[in-house]
Amino acid sequence: MASCPNCALNVPEIYPVEPQLRDRIRKLDPGYDLKDEMCKSCLGDLRKKAFGSGGMLLAQERAKEDRKKLLWQSRIPLVKKGHALMANKLYSEAAVSYEKYLRVLELVFDCKPGQLNPESLKESAKTAELTIIVGVYWDLLRVYDSSDQYSDRQKHAAAQLAKFINYTPVFPDIMKKAETFLKSANHPDIVKSFMSGAKKKRTRCFVATSAFESPSAFEVQYLRIYRDQTLKNSFLGRKFILFYYKTSPYVADFLDQQTWLKPFVRAILRFVIKRVS
Repeated sequence: MASCPNCALNVPEIYPVEPQLRDRIRKLDPGYDLKDEMCKSCLGDLRKKAFGSGGMLLAQERAKEDRKKLLWQSRIPLVKKGHALMANKLYSEAAVSYEKYLRVLELVFDCKPGQLNPESLKESAKTAELTIIVGVYWDLLRVYDSSDQYSDRQKHAAAQLAKFINYTPVFPDIMKKAETFLKSANHPDIVKSFMSGAKKKRTRCFVATSAFESPSAFEVQYLRIYRDQTLKNSFLGRKFILFYYKTSPYVADFLDQQTWLKPFVRAILRFVIKRVS
């Protein structure tokens, strides 16, 4: 217990008066007996005096945003530590560091535990983080494969990895690694569930996405718009879309295996875009 310097009551904890609040009170009431610290109740009354109820909410929002900024800055050391621990085969410690990183992202993007999703990062324009997240979930998928007691965690990592991987250019690389890992995995069914889930969730511009290695590439976006605004408006266009959906996944998988063909496919697609634009 501590004694509040302002009200003299015994309270569980006292808090410092933030500089912004201190400056505001001094402007409003220069003669006010302002303490350096006070209890939570007194601090709330002081904020009401300084800003009113709306101002107090604004101050709380600012404090929340400041905390998010600090959390966001703390994420990179956690990932680097996880990578270093993986390199030294300290897999359990690496998993702990990775899980802390994911929890930081959940707090930053206001997600419930275990509910991190790509849409949150896309809306905040932090899409570069998606590739890092995929790498983390891929490592966790392999780490949790070591024991049956981690099967639930491995299943969650597999589901999250399938959810995120389609928004990154590392899709073909991770799928190749998964095929190799499948041969030695203790829980091949979970690895298979990731691979099938990733293919099911793959965006329906299969060949274009594979060729340009990103669903957000300008060319992929343009072809998607052309599909929705032009092809869907005609009978033959709709027939072509159905044919494309049936054949494109197989072509995309082949491209992911034969990456040397991608520059040629990109050139063809750019030629098509130039002709229809």
